[in-house]
Amino acid sequence: MKIKKGFLMREVAGENVVIAVGEAAKSFKGMIRLNPTGAFLWKLLEKDTDEAAMLSAMLDAYETDKETAENDIRAFVGSIRAAGLLDE
Repeated sequence: MKIKKGFLMREVAGENVVIAVGEAAKSFKGMIRLNPTGAFLWKLLEKDTDEAAMLSAMLDAYETDKETAENDIRAFVGSIRAAGLLDE
């Protein structure tokens, strides 16, 4: 899975935000704010990846247990999938 073309994450005033550009901006209005973990996962999804690779990266980067990381990844992926931001 990968972030759809036309969606970019940028840091604005110390906050990570996702905005739509180009054709994507015609159908997606507004922006999404990401916390640091969301920004970390977003960067992984900018490249083609899967949940297993995301889990491995998250366990390497954060002091968390596997179950918590899996739940966080599922919730994040579910929310951006629902917003229509993923190419599957």
